[in-house]
Amino acid sequence: MSDCGCDKARRDLEEYLRNEVCKTEHADIREHLETCPACRDEALVSKTLTEVVARACRETAPEELRDQVLARLRQAQSAAHA
Repeated sequence: MSDCGCDKARRDLEEYLRNEVCKTEHADIREHLETCPACRDEALVSKTLTEVVARACRETAPEELRDQVLARLRQAQSAAHA
């Protein structure tokens, strides 16, 4: 069983999670994560954070909230030019 080591696994973690490493490196990192709880936990945190951010970026503000924000921005701009 090969072990890519914690340093390598953590250095390449983001690329691994985005499937941007070659198949050999992917297998090595996956194997390391299966045997190293600390790196596995870090990978889980990273993956969860990425998913939460991606989900938040897909959400849109309700029409009423957007209208209120735009109205306040216009008021602030008018006050600044007065």
